[in-house]
Amino acid sequence: MIHNPQRPGPMPYHRYRPFQDRVHVPEFDRRWPAARLERAPLWVPVDLRDGNQALAEPMDTDRKHRFFDLLVRTGFKEIEVGYPSASRADFDFVRHLAGLVASGAVPDDVTPVVFTPARPELIERTFAALEGLPRAVVHLYIATSPVWRDTVLGRDRAEVRHTVHEAATLMARLAEARPDADIRFQFSPETFNLTEPDYVLELCDGLTVLWDASPDRPVTHNLPATVEISTPNVYADQVEYVHRHLARRDSVILSVHPHNDRGTGVACAELAVLAGAQRVEGCLFGNGERTGNVDLVTLALNLYAQGVDPMLDLSDIDAVRDVVEYCNRLPVHPRHPYAGELVHTAFSGTHQDAISKGLARHAKDAAEAGVPPELAPWNVPYLPLDPADLGRGYEAVIRVNSQSGKGGVAHLLRTHHGLDLPERMRPDVSRAVQAVTDDTGREATPDDLYAIFRTAYLEPGRGTGPVALESWSTDRDASGEHRFGCVLRVGDRTAPAEGRGNGPLAALADALARAGVPGSVDVLDFSEHAVTTGSTGEAAAYAECRVGDRTAWGAGLDTSVLTASVQAVLSAVNRAYEA
Repeated sequence: MIHNPQRPGPMPYHRYRPFQDRVHVPEFDRRWPAARLERAPLWVPVDLRDGNQALAEPMDTDRKHRFFDLLVRTGFKEIEVGYPSASRADFDFVRHLAGLVASGAVPDDVTPVVFTPARPELIERTFAALEGLPRAVVHLYIATSPVWRDTVLGRDRAEVRHTVHEAATLMARLAEARPDADIRFQFSPETFNLTEPDYVLELCDGLTVLWDASPDRPVTHNLPATVEISTPNVYADQVEYVHRHLARRDSVILSVHPHNDRGTGVACAELAVLAGAQRVEGCLFGNGERTGNVDLVTLALNLYAQGVDPMLDLSDIDAVRDVVEYCNRLPVHPRHPYAGELVHTAFSGTHQDAISKGLARHAKDAAEAGVPPELAPWNVPYLPLDPADLGRGYEAVIRVNSQSGKGGVAHLLRTHHGLDLPERMRPDVSRAVQAVTDDTGREATPDDLYAIFRTAYLEPGRGTGPVALESWSTDRDASGEHRFGCVLRVGDRTAPAEGRGNGPLAALADALARAGVPGSVDVLDFSEHAVTTGSTGEAAAYAECRVGDRTAWGAGLDTSVLTASVQAVLSAVNRAYEA
């Protein structure tokens, strides 16, 4: 165990209390463990308020507008646009949106949400910001847990309830003064997850009545995990308890707002939806105070990967990420779920081999089923989603470094350079690549791989090795036997040579042996194919040859299949000769 030298002994874990010593969750017949996620909740991004408050450099109006436009294009129907009483910038942005209503910048099916504490003067300023907006949700909040009541507010339960009642009454009166606008209400008992459940119900039910909620004009009650204190199942129990005991439940939209202090914000949100939540507040890619708000992109794509419509368009995930990074001035981690630059990338050899085989099988199955690959059922190892569904190509799925293996190298040579290596040759090529990546410590690009392959396998068959053909020709006699005639250089000696066999390559092997290449030459394996990239009309050939007691692979590339084949044999001979 490593100890802090300034504090001998173990870390003082006894200073902290488990959740059950901080909040009581009544026993009840929970049902969420048997529930299933079958539809998307209402997603509500709070990037322009909660996320913005967490930025070292808060967004200006231009950045907020760009972010708002992204949220609208993505398909969000409620968008928290600011905290108008908190700063002039937030007030001005809400006024900016109000001025754009006539232009259609705020679509008819999108409702802005504004945030306000339970203070009369701040509620009045919030409503002043809304002037001109045809619809809005006014989100009232106050901290409700014992530690916040005692330490921050200095009020008991009755005093907090009175404050909430007075604030909600003022909101109702100000909304009635705007009969031209559709203004609905939302309430958050901040620090819900540390608040007594009976007190949460008392506050929420009181507001449901005060605001005269009905099924066609519901109130939203939002249950924040303001600071995570427990495992996600406990939060789900708390949410379900409220869900099951709320009065006039059909007149309430039950919402959650998980944070990520314990790193379980996504799990909390998913279990909360199982527990009865209909609405989830969060940020794109999880920005927010401390460790952030729950990540709406991950939540939505988790549903998508289960065959559930996420009700959002994330088909160009990189464009979404670019806007968010620009507006927040924060990078998205390269390993961030779904959206990071490396999440669809495999460097490991075993991963690459499985992915390469999976992609090939997917294409084959789609062809056999007579459907386009982009519509065929997806079942590729290590890729929970088809990268193409997120607007990404397959170029970055497999990348090669010193940890990579034969499958990845073969995949990149095939997809980028049209070279379909024989299965038995792939380990040999992988060793050649690894020798380079081990030396450099760097990733090898597809072009790097081709350069390694060209140097190791193509050039030895083109006259650069100790055995070279100055000229050659082949023909077949009346009996069908092939003759291979050539001027052959072996080391420093050049002389005519001739060989015979049942095919041109067998005749070449015979000519090599007759010319003094040490040991007999046998072609053990051979294959060829048309190159599948570019329009050069080239053919690739691969040959495994035994020269004496040594065995090696070679390759050839030429517009003539025969020439490529001769190069492949000559390359294998040279590589064996120099081994």
